[in-house]
Amino acid sequence: MNNNHRSHILSKTIDKLSTDVYNGYKFTARFFKEAFKKPLHIREIIDQCYEIGIRSVPLITLTGFIIGIVFTKQSRPSLESFGAASWLPSLMGIATIRALGPLVTALISAGKVGSGIGAELGSMRVTEQIDAMEVSAINPFKFLVATRVLASSISVFLLSLLYSLMGLLGAYSNVYENEGITLISFLTNAFDQLGFLDIFTFIFKTVVYGFTIGIVGAYKGFNATQGTRGVGRAANQAVVLAIFLIFIEELVIVQVSNLIRYL
Repeated sequence: MNNNHRSHILSKTIDKLSTDVYNGYKFTARFFKEAFKKPLHIREIIDQCYEIGIRSVPLITLTGFIIGIVFTKQSRPSLESFGAASWLPSLMGIATIRALGPLVTALISAGKVGSGIGAELGSMRVTEQIDAMEVSAINPFKFLVATRVLASSISVFLLSLLYSLMGLLGAYSNVYENEGITLISFLTNAFDQLGFLDIFTFIFKTVVYGFTIGIVGAYKGFNATQGTRGVGRAANQAVVLAIFLIFIEELVIVQVSNLIRYL
C-alpha cells in the first residue's frame, strides 16, 4: 500500500486511541464547565442517587458482610501462628478503610452502575431522544450527564461507607465467635491504628472512583452509535474502561498516600 494514501497518522489503533483520549478530555472538561451552573436539576440528582445508590444497597450489604467474615477467617490462622490473633480488629480496620471498602465498592459499582448509565444514555442517543431534547432547548448534557456523574460520585462514597460498616460487622461476628469481645471494643481496636490521612484518603478515593464510573459510563452512552448494537457496546466498554481506570487510580493514590505517610 502506498504510504501517500494512508488515512491515518501513526496507525489506525493509535489514532483511534488518541482521538478517544482527546474526546474524553473534552467531555470531562465540559462537565466541570457546566455541572455547577444553574439550573442544578437537584430533583434529577436525587432520583439518580436513588437509582444508583439505594438499588445497590442489598448487593453492597451482602458483599461487605460476607467478605468481612471470609477475610477474617483467612487471616486468623496466620495471626494465631504468631500469637497475634488480638490484632485481627486492627487488621480488619486497616484493610477495610485503606483498601477493601473503596476498591470493592467501586468494582461492584462499575459493573452495575457504569453499565446501566452507558446503556441508558446509549439507548436515548440511538433513539434520538437526546437530539429531541436539544431541539426543545433543553441542555441534555447538563440534565443527563452532569446529574448522573454527580449522583455516582455521591452514591459510591455512601456505598463505600456502608460496605465498610458491613465488612467490619462481618469481621466482628467471627471475632465474637472466637474471643467473645464486645462490639465497642472491636470497633475501638479497629480504628485505633487509623489516622486522619486514612480517612481523608478513603473519602478522596470513593469520590474519585464514583466520578470515574459516572463520567466513563456517560461518555460511552452519550456518544453511542450503530443502533442497539452500539448500546450494548457502550455498556460493555463503560465497565471495562472504568475498571481499568479505577485500578490505575488506586495505584497512584496508594503511592502518593504512602509517600505522605512516611515523610
